[in-house]
Amino acid sequence: MQTTGNTILITGGGSGIGAALAHEFHEAGNQVIIAGRRQAALDAVVAAHPGMAAMTLDMEDPAAIVAFASKLVADFPALNAVVLNAGVMIVEEGIDLAIAETTVATNLLGPIRLSHALLPHLRAQSAASLITVSSGLAFVPLAATPTYSATKAAIHSWSQAMRAQLQGSSVEVIEIVPPGVRTDLMPGHADNDQMMPLADFITETMALLRQQPTPAEIHVEGVKFLSEATRRGDFDQVFAMLNGGH
Repeated sequence: MQTTGNTILITGGGSGIGAALAHEFHEAGNQVIIAGRRQAALDAVVAAHPGMAAMTLDMEDPAAIVAFASKLVADFPALNAVVLNAGVMIVEEGIDLAIAETTVATNLLGPIRLSHALLPHLRAQSAASLITVSSGLAFVPLAATPTYSATKAAIHSWSQAMRAQLQGSSVEVIEIVPPGVRTDLMPGHADNDQMMPLADFITETMALLRQQPTPAEIHVEGVKFLSEATRRGDFDQVFAMLNGGH
C-alpha cells in the first residue's frame, strides 16, 4: 500500500495499537480518522495530533455502523483506507455466553458489517486498502479466551477469502497479525514482560507496510512462534506451552 497521502479510518483508535498506528500514519502525511466508543480517549489522541479527526462508533450496533459509514463517506469523500482494529479480549470461564456474544459482535460481525457498508465506496477509488487485524491466537488458540481466539481465526480466514474476491479490483486486503503486545487490551498486558513492547511492534509493522509490494500478511518476528507453528510441525508443543500444558 501507499503509506502517505491517504485518508485512513482506524477503528479502535483511542488506545493501544489503534492509537499508535494513528500516530504513525498521521506523522507520515495521511488524513487520519479514528473511531471508538470512548469520546474522551478519542479526544485525547486528536488533541495531540492537529488535523486528525475522530468519530464515535459502537462496533456492536449494526444500525450505528450503517449511520457511521454514511457520515464518514460524506465528511471524508477521499477515504481510501480502512484499518479494522477495534476488538475486545475477555477471559471466559467455560462458556460465558454474554462474553462470547459481545466478542463475536465486536471482533467479527463489526468488521464484516463496516466493510459491507464501506466497500462500495472503496471500490470506486483508484487504489484502496482494507486492513484487518487478527492475532497470533488465530493460529494457536489461548484456552482462557476461546471466543477471542475463534474470532481472530475467522478474521484470518475472512481476510484470505476477501483478498481472493477482490483480486483485480482497486482494493487490496492486508492482514496485520499481532503477537501479544503491551497494551490495555487485557488487564496485565501493559506490564507483562512477555508481551512485545508497543513501540517495537509498530516500528516493525510500519516497515513491513512500506515494503513494495506490501505483504498480504504482516507478521512481525515476535508472532511467528505462533503463526508458523503448523508450518513448522510443532503446533501441539506450542499449544501446550501457550496454555500451560492443557
